[in-house]
Amino acid sequence: MYTLGINAAYHDSSACLVKDGVVLAAVEDERFTRVKHGKRPVPFTTWELPFHAIDYCLEEAGIELKDVDHIAYSYQPDLLLGECAGSETITLPLEPSRHQSEWLSPWDPLFLSSIVNAPRQLASGAPHHLKRRFKGVRYDGPFRWHFVEHHLSHETSAFLAAPFEECAVLTMDGRGEQATTSFGCYRNGEYQRIKQVNLPHSLGLVYEAVTTHLGFLHSSDEYKVMALASYGKPVYAPLFREIIMYKGDGEYEVRPAQWDKLLGPARERGSELTQNHMDIAHSLQVVLEETVLKMADWLQRETGMRNLAMAGGVALNCVMNARLRDRSAFDEVWVQPAAGDAGTALGAALWIDAQERNDRRRHWQMDHAFLGPAYGDEAIEELLKLSKLRYRRVDNIAEAAAELLAQNKVIGWFQGRMEFGPRALGARSILASPVDPGMQAHLNLIKDREDFRPVAPVIMEEEASKWFINGGVAPFMVFVYDVQPSKADAIPAVRHVDGTARVQTINRSQHPLYYDLLRAFARKTDVPVLINTSFNTRGEPVVCTPRDSVESYLTTPLDALAIGSFLLEKN
Repeated sequence: MYTLGINAAYHDSSACLVKDGVVLAAVEDERFTRVKHGKRPVPFTTWELPFHAIDYCLEEAGIELKDVDHIAYSYQPDLLLGECAGSETITLPLEPSRHQSEWLSPWDPLFLSSIVNAPRQLASGAPHHLKRRFKGVRYDGPFRWHFVEHHLSHETSAFLAAPFEECAVLTMDGRGEQATTSFGCYRNGEYQRIKQVNLPHSLGLVYEAVTTHLGFLHSSDEYKVMALASYGKPVYAPLFREIIMYKGDGEYEVRPAQWDKLLGPARERGSELTQNHMDIAHSLQVVLEETVLKMADWLQRETGMRNLAMAGGVALNCVMNARLRDRSAFDEVWVQPAAGDAGTALGAALWIDAQERNDRRRHWQMDHAFLGPAYGDEAIEELLKLSKLRYRRVDNIAEAAAELLAQNKVIGWFQGRMEFGPRALGARSILASPVDPGMQAHLNLIKDREDFRPVAPVIMEEEASKWFINGGVAPFMVFVYDVQPSKADAIPAVRHVDGTARVQTINRSQHPLYYDLLRAFARKTDVPVLINTSFNTRGEPVVCTPRDSVESYLTTPLDALAIGSFLLEKN
């Protein structure tokens, strides 16, 4: 049985294909369209479906849309439609923002009608060049369509992918239909939601609002605020504690705030970052961590579970995750790597698959995120020849790349199936040596990034504890660890100002070539660590195709490109 999951309501449009409980493919639409996050999270874009991501998932399985049994869309419009559910008409003012409305947002009628009509859009709206795999279907089948609540999709993407037979579940994001935070328990193959926090109370929306106030793009740049926080002090923490009020038993309340009055004028994009901006970011981060730690400890007491699985965009805050790992009452914390909205396609597909097969046994575990497209040497070399580029085929690409890295060269690394989620994890990465203390600044220059942003290390799994305090298995780069003091001088480029690093571990079963590269670099330098940052520049999605990688390589100061079995170098 094939189940196709679709995320399209807000941002990070994505698709996932599941066959009998096993995930075959999952990918974000931005990888193909080259539009960051697929689209902006505004009502005018809700009608846009991730046709390119869907097409890839079908291609990976060798099927067409008419072969799919179930389609799971990660939003349940009936939760907001109320009495309008099932109606033939809905009223939309010509200028919604000018008028009072009984809806939570005056744009909700447009937003919800786009979602209700998603089956028709899927059946008839595919771009011309993709139509082949979308023929032979109507809005009513042959597949069965399912709307799956947004936070249930987040929850399922955690507990049915985690390495736990049973666990507590915590999801946090900006908003779903109503929920912004949910608490649950997965036990004996059954999931029960215990409690939820509803709009307008939302940790994610507070973080988004402060992201905007600090001159960054909301629903996109929250990770920049997290990085900036390391440079600040908790000057505004008392103020944020008055805005985010923890009430006990997992519940919190967010009070309305006029940010300009409380924090001073909003920063204009591109203007100087002051100490005051850093203090705002730090204070917000501190109060977020405090609040979520209290919520997690309540959830542990309520469920008695020793393991916690997390999803939702807030769960991409790796500093907060480390606080939970180290200080919460849970023994183990696991975060789904595509924790943002992209991961709801995964969760919706897994949920409907389990429900329709009436089989809630675990058939699949997410121990890696390499679920996207791959390109073989034949396709790569065809492009290189067409582009009239100088290249050479090498017998051992890992060894050749390690030699360049040991010479302090910066390389693009394009190997195997692409990662699902926002982190580059060794399939579409820019790699460099962490030994040179100036490498972090050099990489930020190459990628046109803000100079305060850190770069992350990847390390062989078995070496993690030697280089990072309490370093454990961390394949998805969703936790920070303190650098071992004895190793700090050996890897200065990956050590953030607060002494931490956002670590990725890798073992050979997850990505043999990537692991071999690290091992070869360690033989040459005695350092089993590399800098791993995403293969893209500011405002661009991570590269997906050979053409994407070649274009990025040629238009940036990268020294080399290791793509398949081929090596390109600049003089």
